[in-house]
Amino acid sequence: MNDTLEQSQHYQLIERAIRYIEENVQRQPELEEIASAIGLSEYHFQRLFTAWAGISPKRFMQFLTKEQAKQLLDRSENLLDTTHQTGLSSLGRLHDLFVNTEAVTPGEYKSRGAGVNIHYGIHVTPFGKCLIATTERGICHLGFVDGSEGKALDALVEHWKQATMIEDYKTTAPLVNRIFLDAKLDSPLKLHLRGTNFQIKVWEALLNIPTGGLTTYEHIAAQIGNPRAVRAVGSAVGDNPIAYLIPCHRVIRKSGEFGNYLYGSARKKAILMRELVVTE
Repeated sequence: MNDTLEQSQHYQLIERAIRYIEENVQRQPELEEIASAIGLSEYHFQRLFTAWAGISPKRFMQFLTKEQAKQLLDRSENLLDTTHQTGLSSLGRLHDLFVNTEAVTPGEYKSRGAGVNIHYGIHVTPFGKCLIATTERGICHLGFVDGSEGKALDALVEHWKQATMIEDYKTTAPLVNRIFLDAKLDSPLKLHLRGTNFQIKVWEALLNIPTGGLTTYEHIAAQIGNPRAVRAVGSAVGDNPIAYLIPCHRVIRKSGEFGNYLYGSARKKAILMRELVVTE
């Protein structure tokens, strides 16, 4: 737990550095300038960034360029095509975790969670604090916490208005450890999804994106058999209730721009960067 807490504290500095880099990437700032912007010496910043991210700040600046993103996208699309042709569900770590999804019925969707007990907890992760929640049928919410923990909890309650909320760290802590710390699981993680039929299709398509891979909104729309529904796909991606496990962070614009992310563009890039390092 202490290692995870330290990683989470380091992430706050890493996020500030990423924001500074992305704001100034066009002029390629020197290491000393970036370190100064977050209040560290050049030596300590280089060590911290490389130890946390697995790559140097200079290499990360290369990762942020549009051309690099487009190259990654081309490579990822080929991986996805190969995956689908061979009938495999994934090539990466996500499905080493072996995720099973279970959607609510239309009646359950309308009930807004009536009769459901939701156990929740807030925990530290390598990407900052997260709020995770689970029902007897599986994980129903995973989101990162920026600022007020109460605001994060309000978002969960808004989605499951009629459910009974139970703070229960004993139940949620093992789930967080399995998601963020375990390299591989020998039993499935189950997801309990509440959404429209269209949203469920989009979220299931996201689960097919391999670790270290990228895709576009257009590709997802084509994959679910509705190539004209690009905007609707974008909305469904933005409404993803289980961040990280359902990897909406792996969807970027076809131009090579990384696009928006509910939990901040810096966190999106940090997650993608860590995944790239793992798969290389």
